[in-house]
Amino acid sequence: MLSTRTATHTSLASKQTGAQILKTLTSSTSTGLRPTFIVVRQYGLTNSHRNFSTTPQHRIKEFFPEADAPSVRKTPAAWPHPIYTPDQMAAIPIAHREATTFSDKCALGLARFARWGLDTVSGYKHDKAVALAEKDLAAAQTKYGMTEEKYMIRNIFLESIAGVPGMVAGMLRHLHSMRRMKRDNGWIETLLEESYNERMHLLTFLKMAEPGPFMRLMVLGAQGVFFNAFFVAYLVSPRAAHRFVGYIEEEAVITYTREIADLEAGRLPLWEKTVAPDIAVEYWKMPEGHRTMRDLLLYIRADEAKHREVNHTLGNLDQKNDPNPYASVYKDASKPHPTKGMEHHKPTGWERSDVL
Repeated sequence: MLSTRTATHTSLASKQTGAQILKTLTSSTSTGLRPTFIVVRQYGLTNSHRNFSTTPQHRIKEFFPEADAPSVRKTPAAWPHPIYTPDQMAAIPIAHREATTFSDKCALGLARFARWGLDTVSGYKHDKAVALAEKDLAAAQTKYGMTEEKYMIRNIFLESIAGVPGMVAGMLRHLHSMRRMKRDNGWIETLLEESYNERMHLLTFLKMAEPGPFMRLMVLGAQGVFFNAFFVAYLVSPRAAHRFVGYIEEEAVITYTREIADLEAGRLPLWEKTVAPDIAVEYWKMPEGHRTMRDLLLYIRADEAKHREVNHTLGNLDQKNDPNPYASVYKDASKPHPTKGMEHHKPTGWERSDVL
C-alpha cells in the first residue's frame, strides 16, 4: 500500500481542504499502479504552496540543481521558443493526414501500434471508457478514469521517447552532409530544435514528478529499442520516417487535447491550482496570469501540433535536394508560408508545390 504524505508550507489551507486532497490522493493510489512508477509533485499557487507525494518527502530530490559555477549567471535556451498567442493555442485542431501511398500506410500502421503500446503501458483506455460511458458514466469514470498521476506517467514516458526522432534524423543528416561534402539546406537545425523542444517538455514534467526505478527501466528499454529502429528506418526511407513522426504527433495532439478537456471538466482537481514550473515560464515566456497547468498543456499541445506540421511537410519533399522550408527566406514574405511559429499553421503539412 502506498503511503501518502502532504507537506504543507503555509497554514492557509483548511482541515477540510486537506482531507479532500488526501481522499483524492488515496483514491488515485488504489488503481493498482506500481509504487515505483512515479512520485508526483504539484506546484501550488503562490499563496498556498503545497507538495504532494506518494512517498515520504525526504525521497524527493532536485533533478537538475543549479550548477556550481559562481561566474555563470544563467545558461539560456539554445533555441529560443517562438511566442504563441492564446488564440493560436486555443485554435489547435485534431487533424489527420490521409495515407495515400504504401509507405504512408506502413507509417500509419506503425504509429498506431506505437500508440497501442503507450496506452498499454500507461493504463490509458479511452475507447473502452467512451463505450462504457454511454451505458454507465460513473462506472466508466471509476474503471477507466485518468488521474493526475496516470497522466503524468503517460506524459513523462511519451516525452522521454519523443526527443529521439529529431536527434537521430539530425545526426544522420549531419554525417551525410560531411560524407557527401555538400550542404544540408537547413534541415539539421530544425530537426535538432524539435528534439530539444521535446526534451524541454520532459524537463518541465520532471519538475513536477519523480520517476521511480520501474519507470526508469521502461524508459531505458523503450528508448534503446526506438532509437535503433528509427535509425534503421531513416537510413532506408527518410520520407516514411518523417511521415511516421507526423502520425505520432497527431496522436500526441489528441492526448493533450483530452488532458485539457478533463482538466476543464473538473476531473483533475489537483491540477486546477497547479502553476507551471519556473523552467516552463522562462522557456515559453508565459505571461503573468497565464501560468496555470492548463496554460502549460496548451503550450505543449501547440508544440506537438507544430511538430505534426513540420514532419508531414518534410515528408512531402525531396529528401536530398529540397531546402528546408522552415529555415528559408521567401521572396514574397506576405504570402502564407512555413514558419517556426503558428502564424500560418497547416495541421496536415504543406505540400511541396505550396512552398517551393
